Amino acid sequence: MAAKRSKSSGTGSSGGHKYSVILPTYNERSNLPIITYLIAKTFDDAGLAWEIVIVDDASPDGTQEIAEQLIKVYGGDRVQLRARAGKLGLGTAYMHGLKYATGDFVVIMDADFSHHPKYIPEFIRKQQEGDCDIVLGTRYAGDGGVYGWDFKRKLVSRGANLLSRVILRPNVTDVTGSFRLYKKAVLERVIQETKSKGYVFQMEMIVRARAAGYKIAEVPIAFVDRIYGDSKLGSDEITQYAKGVWSLFVSI
Repeated sequence: MAAKRSKSSGTGSSGGHKYSVILPTYNERSNLPIITYLIAKTFDDAGLAWEIVIVDDASPDGTQEIAEQLIKVYGGDRVQLRARAGKLGLGTAYMHGLKYATGDFVVIMDADFSHHPKYIPEFIRKQQEGDCDIVLGTRYAGDGGVYGWDFKRKLVSRGANLLSRVILRPNVTDVTGSFRLYKKAVLERVIQETKSKGYVFQMEMIVRARAAGYKIAEVPIAFVDRIYGDSKLGSDEITQYAKGVWSLFVSI
């Protein structure tokens, strides 16, 4: 592996901020080296201070061994592996990663190339323009879009967003996406208040953040279906999402 650590001080246009990327993984052996390289290059090219916190749920495919190699390449100050005993859910993965994140901003994203790191500088610019608490990557505004999904999957995603927008009125176009930039303190508070698991988790985070008065902005992104491995969305997650929308409607 020929990657080299940048000598940049990481201050650049970041105003002294540091960005922690939390990457939940499960069976991402093939994806992890490339997404790590792309994240590192994106931050280094922009002169931004960064780290990646890999939260792996006991992947049987050797993801953790790859993570250990990446630590040797980039250094323990840039890449951390925070393994867990098994598949414990996305929300708890973020909570686990937050314990070790040293940045004052946190990026959450998938490790499967669904979310391209090239958008991260746009997230940061948008955050700085309005001192936003949260910046979302949206598939459903501007020149955003979804690529690689069949009609059924697109219909489910569109329907889920429409349902929450009509009933809960979060004033954003994409509540189910998982590519986001948070002020760390905001993420810590919102995630502690979020009760849902699975597909509904991301939606509840935004609804609660909006109810708490946090400032939220959006950046259009192109979402590309995962290149290696299988999608983890099933009928149970869709049912739980509908129940979650109703629960939030009656409680917030």
